Amino acid sequence: MSAQTPPRGDRRPVAYMNEQFLNSADARALRILAEYLEPLAHFRREKIRDTVVFFGSARTAEDGPLGKYYRDARTLARMLTEWSDTLTNSARRFVICSGGGPGIMEAANRGAADAHGKNIGLNIGLPFEQFPNPYITPELSFEFHYFFMRKFWFAYMAKALVVFPGGFGTMDELMEILTLTQTQKLAKKMTIVLYGSSYWNEIINFQALVKHGVISATDLNLFQFADDPEAAFAILKEGLMTYAMQPETQETPSLSNSRNPQKPGGV
Repeated sequence: MSAQTPPRGDRRPVAYMNEQFLNSADARALRILAEYLEPLAHFRREKIRDTVVFFGSARTAEDGPLGKYYRDARTLARMLTEWSDTLTNSARRFVICSGGGPGIMEAANRGAADAHGKNIGLNIGLPFEQFPNPYITPELSFEFHYFFMRKFWFAYMAKALVVFPGGFGTMDELMEILTLTQTQKLAKKMTIVLYGSSYWNEIINFQALVKHGVISATDLNLFQFADDPEAAFAILKEGLMTYAMQPETQETPSLSNSRNPQKPGGV
């Protein structure tokens, strides 16, 4: 061994195997990119073309005060999965996707599993120790560190959104999607259903927003209300059949759907 060559045991690892570097602030961009590329690879491998996203409270228990919403979310997810399985396509369409945790998220994944359908869980580590629920398809269960990358995958893949009663997190996700839709930052028409009209009209005074001029009256057309699984399914099916069934050149997600700054486009 020449004097210029250090002993093999003293060599530094290559950068992509250097855990100290990968966990450092300098490598944050790589960690963010990984939370884009790893899900993308799984979605391509599983031929997932698009999703129907369920939002709602993680605190909703099947046998609790809001148990009706748990049961309805489970029923609706099953209905959607059974319907999507009848569609002739080389890719999986309108796959149920949730935040991966308990409550309404669990109900959505459970309903899809009841119909023997693949379903997605986009979990994130929280101080309350949120763990993936057992009904997620294992190869489509993801763990995120960055909230904004998790939000990206919710919005990017979704062709429809169902929002059940929930708290800060649910309202955050709802308002983000409504803002993207209102400002035409989505390269698609997204069908948005607020499930539980009495809850949502009590929690958010939509008419007051119009009255004070902070939104337009036409912005109320961005979403619809439903109070039972059958009504929600009818709204979602009509929206998906009308706006999401057109032929596309890409069967699975790619950067080709990103927003073109010269015209309205995707996320």
